[in-house]
Amino acid sequence: MIHLSLNIAENQRSFTKEDKPFFYLADTVWSVFTNATIEEWSDYLDYRKMQGFNVLQINMLRQWDASESDLNLQPFALLENGDFDYHTLNEAYFDRAEIMLKMAVERGFVPALVLLWCNYVPDTWAEMFQKGNKMPFECVEPYVTYVVNRFSPFDPIFLVSGDSDFPTERANSYYLKALDIVQQLSPASLTTLHIQGRLREIPPAFEKHKGLGFYMYQSGHNSQFQHVAHEIAQHFYHKSDIRPVINGEPCYEQISYSRNVYGRYTALDARKAAWQSLLAGGGAGITYGAHGIWSWHKKGKKFGIVEGEGFDSPYDWRTALRFEGAWDYSFIKYLFEMYNLIGIKPLDIVLNKTEEIRAAGNENTLILYVPVNTKVRLSINVQDYKFTTIDLAGKRFAQTDVSVQKDQSVLDMHSFESDVVIIGTK
Repeated sequence: MIHLSLNIAENQRSFTKEDKPFFYLADTVWSVFTNATIEEWSDYLDYRKMQGFNVLQINMLRQWDASESDLNLQPFALLENGDFDYHTLNEAYFDRAEIMLKMAVERGFVPALVLLWCNYVPDTWAEMFQKGNKMPFECVEPYVTYVVNRFSPFDPIFLVSGDSDFPTERANSYYLKALDIVQQLSPASLTTLHIQGRLREIPPAFEKHKGLGFYMYQSGHNSQFQHVAHEIAQHFYHKSDIRPVINGEPCYEQISYSRNVYGRYTALDARKAAWQSLLAGGGAGITYGAHGIWSWHKKGKKFGIVEGEGFDSPYDWRTALRFEGAWDYSFIKYLFEMYNLIGIKPLDIVLNKTEEIRAAGNENTLILYVPVNTKVRLSINVQDYKFTTIDLAGKRFAQTDVSVQKDQSVLDMHSFESDVVIIGTK
């Protein structure tokens, strides 16, 4: 088995793997343990490996809004009313999950395993939609202990929570128990919290917990709040407890706007959320999602729509696998590795009256994301830099005109019709 040796970098802003910089490029595959056949999983892994993805975010248990599946795979025994018997693990389910993880790790992927999605925990926002079938608190320890002991040899990241708010002490006690167990049994494992969309505060008990490895937030799928992709990245970047920051759920490509609002997110929307997250403080990496992959949807099957979220139907997973936006995220990883941008520092140097244009830099490089074409005015003198404009839609590179007056600079309009990144190197 390949040992991946994923760690936090010395500067606390990014990751290393086997002592080399590691750009976290994840795909969202919450439902694969219950919905994907072994053959499908193999095809999926080969395709994403070819694209350069290196992390897979998976729900350890059944995803409550997964698409319908004929596989009938359950992590626990079932009671007569169809609820889970949380006292009785289904060994066959976890045997199969182990096979799937072995396949992924052998291809070089880091598993990021969710332990407790919000619908398994009482008092969370999911309570109004799924009132029963919660995991009893006394079952948290044996379940998490089993998962950590069985799967820690795969060197996974453990996402202690899934889509979670932290509304009560009772709910928080579930996640704290799980985090404590991971730290006790596998102290080298990286951990984080996958938190509810647009949430930017986590309780001090988690923020100060020495077992919490990095911050993960979710800018989510609400069309009115896409600006939080950069706002929450900034928020976590400036925390006094410094950790790497990841947008673990930007808008998925081709998912509909939440709350039954008509429209779907395009590759451009997903790309914009990624770049704005990365340059505003989330420079350790990014997570992609395709509407059809996360729920592992098959044409003709029902989609487990969560009432209140109101998402339109997904694409078949085979179609969603080949959405163009995944290549945009792959290209992001290429640029971050090529220009040594991993963990890059956000910069407040843009004079334009918008927060949509983002800037970041290190000692040798400046990078700007410009979603809509305009002259970009900077508050610094950039005469020592040579700039290249990269058309993100067409992957074309162009020379860039810059004018400097005293301590300010202007990058002229480019010739492309979509969003660009502008990279300056000394």
